[in-house]
Amino acid sequence: MTGGTTPDRALVLGFDGVPFERLRGWAEAGELPNVAALFEAGAAGPLASTKPANTALAWPSIATGTWPDKHGIYAFYKLGTNYRHRVNTGADVSRPALWEMISPSTAVNVPMTYPASEIDGRMVTGMMTPSRDEGFTYPPEIADEIDRVSPDYEIGLDWNEYKDRPDEFPAALEALVNARRTYMNHALDEDWRLFFFVYTAPDRLQHLLWEEDVLLAHYKLLDEVIGDAREYARENDLTLFVVSDHGFGPIDKNVHVNRLLANEGYLAPKSDTASRSTLSRVGLTKERVLGTLDDHGIDPDHLVKRLPRSLVDRLAAGIPGDNVRYDVDYTRTKAFVHAQGTLYINDTERFDQGVVEPSEVDALKAELVDVLTSFRGDDGEQVLDVHDGDDLFPTDPKSPDLVVEPREGYYVKPSLAPEVFSDPGAHAADHRPDGIFFADGPDVEPGSTPENASVVDVAPTVLHAMGESVPADTDGRVLDELFAPGSPTAERAVTTANYTESGGQRGTDDDFSDVEDRLRGLGYVA
Repeated sequence: MTGGTTPDRALVLGFDGVPFERLRGWAEAGELPNVAALFEAGAAGPLASTKPANTALAWPSIATGTWPDKHGIYAFYKLGTNYRHRVNTGADVSRPALWEMISPSTAVNVPMTYPASEIDGRMVTGMMTPSRDEGFTYPPEIADEIDRVSPDYEIGLDWNEYKDRPDEFPAALEALVNARRTYMNHALDEDWRLFFFVYTAPDRLQHLLWEEDVLLAHYKLLDEVIGDAREYARENDLTLFVVSDHGFGPIDKNVHVNRLLANEGYLAPKSDTASRSTLSRVGLTKERVLGTLDDHGIDPDHLVKRLPRSLVDRLAAGIPGDNVRYDVDYTRTKAFVHAQGTLYINDTERFDQGVVEPSEVDALKAELVDVLTSFRGDDGEQVLDVHDGDDLFPTDPKSPDLVVEPREGYYVKPSLAPEVFSDPGAHAADHRPDGIFFADGPDVEPGSTPENASVVDVAPTVLHAMGESVPADTDGRVLDELFAPGSPTAERAVTTANYTESGGQRGTDDDFSDVEDRLRGLGYVA
């Protein structure tokens, strides 16, 4: 590989959903030599994610150094005052990302970056990209370059499509990683100061397969990717950072918090109203309709894509089901969960059919915290932890009121199921709070450990390592304990600056139905 040798460059290698302790165990066992080298020669430690630990929130926090109340993303969907939602895009991220602060930059496959920003450098968007037809790259001709250099390059794979043939999934992901790796090694030779490249494959694999031998085989492949990046960084005397947005762990049960809220009288399902109860009694439910379509060889997703959205909304609202968008009577509902753990009080100032007065919100929040944390599983142990949105997101009055996090072995689903608990089926594992953080470079102290590092610390630390100022409004800090005493980076004072986006963000009128299907397949949408 070629490239200029300068001390103020940084390579950020991202992996979606890597659990720190599992990675450390394999490294100590000699299974992952390049990861082991990072532990020995660089800095290593867990990286606390956002709350909830979710891809949509965490990657923007890594890239901007701010929590969701500043960058504006709380879920893959933005909730409206009418309880409907739309897909969030990169245009909704309201703080500049690293690749907008540093010129020139290369950013590839980072979730929540579509449509591609017109940065000084090159961008290839990642998860949430509806298609490769338009807005997938900047400059646009990069798309042709990808086809030429790595013709098998794909944005991602949906694990749900492989749930009936899981044995085929590891090979499909291996091909995906190899295509991504081919393009990465090509792009490393281009002109850049910051290189930010993400692999989402581990997240996808772990959702479907939580088996030691399968996971280890995949991580051995990722270890080779780390080896490529580490070799380049060392040859070119620059700092390498390896990070993940969250960790991962197995799940035994789904927890349908909206059903729990309904059981406790805080949420009113529409199936309790007259017309929908009648339909339910005669057997006309969402499950029955979907089953009938399947019996006649009709793919429901295929059908939905070809019907007007307004018609789909009317049909979904009229037939009993478990979707929080359509199956809740908000005129009788005090609180509801919108996405993975984001709970909203249905207050009169925020929502069209709100029933809770603003003066009553704090008392209701305290009441809900008590109800949710008192809920117990079959083993008598606590199932849920609850965090106050005012503490997590202090600068945004429109943030979620509470965040509900599952304890080990559980997964919070926003769907309004018949029972509080359900079997996860093919969904083997899901997100956990602690991801990974590694740093390796000329000024990094070998064997050092970051202290209580979180996703918002990545951007300021990368910038400081490059000799750049830290955003004045960052929520993170420079992890200065990682740098060797007496080194230029350790001796350099941390400075701040006000950053603005370096390039224009393209607007988009794209149809995101394919994206919604993928989110549903990944378990992010009810």
